[in-house]
Amino acid sequence: MSMIAIVRGCLAALLALAAAPAWSVCRDAVVLVHGNAGSPSHFDATRQALLARGYDAADIHRPDWGSKICAACNDHHGSEEAPVLDAMIDAIAGSCTGRIDVIGHSMGATLAAQQIAEHGLRPYVDAFVGVAGAFRGLWSCGTYPFNVATSTCGAWGLSVSSPFLDALYGVRFGDRVYSIKSYYDAVVCYGAICTVNGIHSSSIWGENASYNYPYGHFGLLDQTASRQANLIE
Repeated sequence: MSMIAIVRGCLAALLALAAAPAWSVCRDAVVLVHGNAGSPSHFDATRQALLARGYDAADIHRPDWGSKICAACNDHHGSEEAPVLDAMIDAIAGSCTGRIDVIGHSMGATLAAQQIAEHGLRPYVDAFVGVAGAFRGLWSCGTYPFNVATSTCGAWGLSVSSPFLDALYGVRFGDRVYSIKSYYDAVVCYGAICTVNGIHSSSIWGENASYNYPYGHFGLLDQTASRQANLIE
């Protein structure tokens, strides 16, 4: 084989490598936690955004938690916890970086945050993204202990100043923390009031950044898939 042929062969190989998608890039595993009475499919748009960027399907974990027929029965204590904790542990164990990124929607955001805090997973979390979470409580639940008499609004729920939320306050859930929120979110905002003590309830203390969008509670999840993917990269 001539030297010219060898050089051409080497150049062709290099060009092929440069053109190939970076499927083998080592990335954090990702855990996507759906909201109250939701399903893993609610994160389909985010999952597709991640796959399009070269994430391996095996590195995207979507735990399924809580009752689907009784939203008011779900809280952050008991049977709701195990699926989320198990997904995080599996994600950490299988992550090529040894770390994970976590994105939670609505009550899934506070449930994910609780598992990180309660089980000492903070050192393993690179990015935490809360989408339409109620980290400061829901006025629709009332103020603890004068809360609406449901599990979702109780001591382990999302009433303003509940023992559960008070215990989370000030805790950091990842190296980088972000919130995605809306003033058009009819679930987090009650009677057009979105703030608790002057701060949007979806905002997370110590966050690196927060992003506002003109979407409703579920549109905020579907329509920000690219933003979510950007934040964890």
